Amino acid sequence: MPVDARISSVLEVNHEAGDEIPEAGLSIAEAARRTGVSAHTLRYYERAGLVVTPVDRTHGGRRRYHRLDLEWITVCTRLRATGMPIRGIRRYAELVTAGKGNENDRLDLLTSHRDQVVAQIAELQDSLRMITHKIDVYRDRLAAGDADRLWAPR
Repeated sequence: MPVDARISSVLEVNHEAGDEIPEAGLSIAEAARRTGVSAHTLRYYERAGLVVTPVDRTHGGRRRYHRLDLEWITVCTRLRATGMPIRGIRRYAELVTAGKGNENDRLDLLTSHRDQVVAQIAELQDSLRMITHKIDVYRDRLAAGDADRLWAPR
């Protein structure tokens, strides 16, 4: 199976209508716009070993991004946004690039990261409940006209 087909099957990204990519690919500026990351970040991902296929180049040496590249960049940015370290994303990219036989390693890596994200979400929800409570206290005290009774250090 060709590398692009192998990796595309791993991504399983839903395509939206109107997100067609020309056969010649997209410039780095257009790829940056579509993925929501900067051109600098796209180049960094390539240098850091986070991409799973070599980025296509024009005859003049300019990068050209195709659907597979954009989908993989989306995976990388989502993993980064949820706190996965660059080394973790690099490891995942290495496993995907290596192909069949390491699916359990990929599953373990993603499961571990998901568990960390779930714990972070729970902590954020606890913090949000406390903040909401404090907002309610301030609103109630202001409405009652006795906000001066709120604790203030001296």
